[in-house]
Amino acid sequence: MLCGGGGAFAVASFGPDPSDLPTRQVLEAVQPLAAPPAEQADALDLHHFRLFRSDTTRSSDSADALLKRLGIADAGAAAFIRKDATARQGLLGRAGRSVSAEASDTHELLKLTARWTTDTSGNFQRLVIEKTAQGFSSRVETAPLSASTRLGSGTITSTLVEAADAARIPDGVISQMVDIFSGDIDFHGGLHKGDRFSVVYQTLEADGEPISGANVTGRVLSADFVNRGKEFQAMWFQDPTATGAANKGGYYTLDGRSLHHAYLKSPVEFTHITSGFSMRYHPILHIWKKHLGVDYAGPIGTPVRTVADGVVEFAGVQNGYGNVVYVLHRPGPDGSHTTVYAHLSQINVKKGERVSQGQNVGRIGQTGWATGPHLHFEYRVNGAYEDPVAIAQQSDTAPLSAAAKPAFDRLAASMRLQLAAAASVQQASAQ
Repeated sequence: MLCGGGGAFAVASFGPDPSDLPTRQVLEAVQPLAAPPAEQADALDLHHFRLFRSDTTRSSDSADALLKRLGIADAGAAAFIRKDATARQGLLGRAGRSVSAEASDTHELLKLTARWTTDTSGNFQRLVIEKTAQGFSSRVETAPLSASTRLGSGTITSTLVEAADAARIPDGVISQMVDIFSGDIDFHGGLHKGDRFSVVYQTLEADGEPISGANVTGRVLSADFVNRGKEFQAMWFQDPTATGAANKGGYYTLDGRSLHHAYLKSPVEFTHITSGFSMRYHPILHIWKKHLGVDYAGPIGTPVRTVADGVVEFAGVQNGYGNVVYVLHRPGPDGSHTTVYAHLSQINVKKGERVSQGQNVGRIGQTGWATGPHLHFEYRVNGAYEDPVAIAQQSDTAPLSAAAKPAFDRLAASMRLQLAAAASVQQASAQ
């Protein structure tokens, strides 16, 4: 070590002595500042900046409460929201609407924007409240939603819903996954700890921000679910060579087998059967009687959906059914196919209205002959009662055409990569 130190010193000592190096003095004129420092400080004091904050409306919001949560102290703005019909209807008593505010550095409102959807048209409504020289003004605009693609994955430790919440996957996406795989996986009692899933889905945005609501859940583009060690995969595909009804699109396995069923397995999401299509002891008549439908458990207000496309044949009150909806699905030479949704607390369709598979037709209730809140669901063919669970297994989608196969294979290859990426994101976060 001493030798090494000496060597280093010897190398350093060969350099020139700094005191022997030539020096040179340089003088330059410096231009004075345009304004003295004191004036610059005064100018900074006069500078105004703007504040931005976002939140979500609540059903209990008053004008003052909403503005306070947005960091705004402006009595004039609160008075305008209370008095202006457009502002009041767009903000007060409306839960879940995305709202953002722009305020001055003195916390006075400059601009407030709220966004929401009212239908499935692909557009959203934008309420704009703006401060002008004449005071506040309001207007409602319509603008298109934009779609972006997201990846998600999770592992079940207790329930599918909890796993989805932990992965921040929207409930609407999970509902679609349940519908897609319901023919192969028992989501009511067949899930196990360690089951895992990956999903590629669209999220709909308003002005670049995700927007919530039942009408704005983006479509699942592809999904992978491992249940009890067995893997199930699906992807959405719309045949570019098809026309008319055949161009509707549907879900297929990644090797091209259709997963679309004529009827959904259940008219209620995330529920279980309390009484099946079989003999039972009637809770009101107190006799043994064949149960000609299926009962689904659920609290009052739980949404009920039609299991297939059709036309509302009846919507109203009927004997022991209470509030009930009849949907006619297949009128024609092969006979009439009808589904019945009974004991509803609310009816959301009218007679003669055309409905699509999965559309909300009402809400679970306890009307008619019901000892507790539930949905009584029936399936009839030419008036004869059939087991709805068995009917749900029928598929009505034609296989892929030879002309569509190349486009399908290209998309399937892309989806395999995206699903692998979604699964790797979960693995990386776990590690």
